[in-house]
Amino acid sequence: MAKKAITPTRMVLNQLKGRLKTATRGHKLLKDKRDELMRQFMEVVRRNKELRTKVEKGLTEAFGALTVASAVMSPEMLEQALMYPRQSVELGMGFKNMMSVNVPNYSFTTKNADPGEIYPYGFAQTSGELDIAMQHISRVFADMLELAQVEKTMQLLAEEIEKTRRRVNALEYVMIPETQENIRYISMKLEENDLSTKVRLMKVKDMVLKKAIEERRAENTRAVAGS
Repeated sequence: MAKKAITPTRMVLNQLKGRLKTATRGHKLLKDKRDELMRQFMEVVRRNKELRTKVEKGLTEAFGALTVASAVMSPEMLEQALMYPRQSVELGMGFKNMMSVNVPNYSFTTKNADPGEIYPYGFAQTSGELDIAMQHISRVFADMLELAQVEKTMQLLAEEIEKTRRRVNALEYVMIPETQENIRYISMKLEENDLSTKVRLMKVKDMVLKKAIEERRAENTRAVAGS
């Protein structure tokens, strides 16, 4: 039985069939989109794991070297060495489309491409461990930026996967079954109406035939009586 009141006419039936066809096609497209989103999401998760391991390793090495440098240098000298950096970084952000999801694309440019510009101090009165710490921090910066980009991409893809999953479920478990049920209901009603019409036509035909036979008999009776 239909879940809501509908008019059992052929026009409504044709509309429902068209709606079912569109919903079925949309359901398939959404399932394909969901599967592709899941595939790309898993790739991003793997990349996130790689980057996180690499960043943690780089930061651990940098902090270790910085700890050693702070042990062999006085706090005043260490602060003075790092007080005025010579290198500056400019961050940029764009977007790229990934399965209808606009994910961020971070980039950075340095004021000077010279690798030696990462050292804002002279080498005469500083520790070699401080140089190593600066090198590690400089190398890990690009990975940290990519890690932030990947984690934001993961979040956006997860939200889109959830929205797509809800749409797929709404079509698969609500709209398509309800439309199919309405189509069956209308088809059954139309068949009942056709059968009722045939029965009425047969009854009318029998009545007309019976009346014609009776009139014919009456004519024959009058003809016999007149002769």
